[in-house]
Amino acid sequence: MLNVPSQSFPAPSSQQRVVAGGRSKVPLKQGRSLMDWIRLTKSGKDLTGLKGRLIEVTEEELKKHDKKDDCWICIRGFVYNVSPYMEYHPGGEDELMRAAGSDGTDLFDQVHRWVNYESMLKECLVGRMAVKPAAPKDYHEEKKVLNVLKSRHVPQPMTSFCSSMLPKSQATDTLAREGPSSPSYDWFQTDSLVTIVVYTKQKDITLDSVIVDHQDDSFRAETIIKDYSYLINIELSHAVQGDFSVRIVENVGKIEIVLKKKENTSWKCLGHPLENHNSLVPKKDAGLFYRQCQLISKEDVTHDTRLFCFMLPPSTHLQVPIGQHVYLKLTITDTEIVKPYTPVSDSLLSEFKEPALPNNKYIYFLIKIYPAGLFTPELDHLQIGDFVFVSNPEGNFKTSQFQELEDLFLLAAGTGFTPMVKLLNYALTNIPSLRKVKLMFFNKTEDDIIWRSHLEELTFKDKRFDVEFVLSAPISEWNGKQGHVSPALLSEFLKRSSDKSKVLICICGPTPFTEQGIKFLHELNFSKDEIHSFTA
Repeated sequence: MLNVPSQSFPAPSSQQRVVAGGRSKVPLKQGRSLMDWIRLTKSGKDLTGLKGRLIEVTEEELKKHDKKDDCWICIRGFVYNVSPYMEYHPGGEDELMRAAGSDGTDLFDQVHRWVNYESMLKECLVGRMAVKPAAPKDYHEEKKVLNVLKSRHVPQPMTSFCSSMLPKSQATDTLAREGPSSPSYDWFQTDSLVTIVVYTKQKDITLDSVIVDHQDDSFRAETIIKDYSYLINIELSHAVQGDFSVRIVENVGKIEIVLKKKENTSWKCLGHPLENHNSLVPKKDAGLFYRQCQLISKEDVTHDTRLFCFMLPPSTHLQVPIGQHVYLKLTITDTEIVKPYTPVSDSLLSEFKEPALPNNKYIYFLIKIYPAGLFTPELDHLQIGDFVFVSNPEGNFKTSQFQELEDLFLLAAGTGFTPMVKLLNYALTNIPSLRKVKLMFFNKTEDDIIWRSHLEELTFKDKRFDVEFVLSAPISEWNGKQGHVSPALLSEFLKRSSDKSKVLICICGPTPFTEQGIKFLHELNFSKDEIHSFTA
């Protein structure tokens, strides 16, 4: 019997990637929307052609199914008949045909951002790829490895690991040659506290590098080290209270996570290892972890844009790094739908000065509601107190791009403004070399401009900041700039403060806007290193 993959997103080994170039959508025929596809999958129609049977598929068999009306694709070891999905695919038939009759996992990871293929293609599942039998391991060699691992248990300062606790991970040693130095962890206790210490061996670790989730007896701490993910995943041996603290010693790259014991008893061990405990893997292979967040407030910002405030669980430490996004997940008609959104501040002005103790218990999103859409109307219908799943952060923007920066130019269209909110705050408060920050904000009408009064007020608060609004469908009384992104608009806007000033241009908006904008920027002789596009 074959195991049907779960509907969870993403699967433990699944990671939908955001690629720098984005991808173009093609117009779909009427009746071929995502909602229409969901209805078809619920109709009971045989979408595999196998009348409900699941089979094992050999490489030879897979290669035979490489035509539009008979197209099988393998993703992470499972084979799907995607022929019925061809007309519903936003990327077009040609995009699917690139993987026809073959393993499309790498292609899928390159171009898809949030697609929950396991749920979307559940009714198209043909079966699993046939696995060639592996050569049996040598018993003596295996026993030797286990003995070596046991010998690496080191007694801790106050107590020892449980006998089944994993020793220092072999995976970290394997990857250390190509990634960061292998991290490690330790733990200590007092009568009332347990302190878990992570030694990252990196000096650029910050609070937003660490994500901690504690649920029941499960303790999970993920540390992002450069482009790698180091995971501690433990079933604790004793109960602890819900609240904890996280402290960073930056100059040595040490992380201290302090847990409060529920009972003041001495622990003989920290606990037992869970899946992927003490592992160091490339971040793109780490998968996403979700936690439930509660809707606290929702307010109108424009006629179709809302500011949502969600509260993180009390047993979660999560600070989304500047310029990164998370995924929100809802179940709609029994199908998990996932969309990426960039968190913002609760106001463009309220966090102009960083608080001494940043409040990391709330997460805000500016989200445009599309009445004919599938995801945002469901999000808008949530009641105060309802829950939504929020993932770990993703993204490739690094604040190191701000080093010695003199001119920062921001190009945003519509809700492409959201990554710019925290970028503005960070740049104006933390970059001493900065001479000017300019935002060109493209919208359809004046009523569409998000936080217009905040932006205008910010121009008075900081003389380095300026904003220009560009409307594509203004009323006749509009005195500002009009049109769409163009070389003429950009060449006038992108004036360096000096001939050799260090420049960074950030751009975000609908895919056609971003792609056109990047093309025009290259035509204006800005280099690839001077441009960062947000494509989620």
